[in-house]
Amino acid sequence: MLSRVAGLFTRRGYNIDSLTVGITDDPNLSRMTIGITGDEQMLEQITKQLNKLVDVIKVTELSSKAVCREIALIKVSYSIKNQSLIKEAVNIFRGSIVDIDSKSMMIEVTGTEDKITAFIDLVRPYGIKETVRSGLTGLERS
Repeated sequence: MLSRVAGLFTRRGYNIDSLTVGITDDPNLSRMTIGITGDEQMLEQITKQLNKLVDVIKVTELSSKAVCREIALIKVSYSIKNQSLIKEAVNIFRGSIVDIDSKSMMIEVTGTEDKITAFIDLVRPYGIKETVRSGLTGLERS
């Protein structure tokens, strides 16, 4: 199903900014959260095309009221001199240090895309060794 959805975007020349897929409370169903940038006409066209796919049950556009989050793991170099500064930044952003060795620490940060980008920009001067971001996921508020 994932390849069919990705192919739909590819054939029309649309770019997927973010894609997250996971199981739901029903193990027979998966949920895809697809982040795109485009105008209303493009969004309407994509929605129509997705609804034509046999295995698609429902297409929903998340509103500005939806709760959306992303998770990032960032491996940062550290030394005794800057270790406390990095830990302070982690605390300010409500992140957590999930792994540490003698030369680097792995930090987990969850939040909006802007929050994660701000954290990465803040720790960049210490030396980022590696970064991975999950992509956007979200649910509409009740």
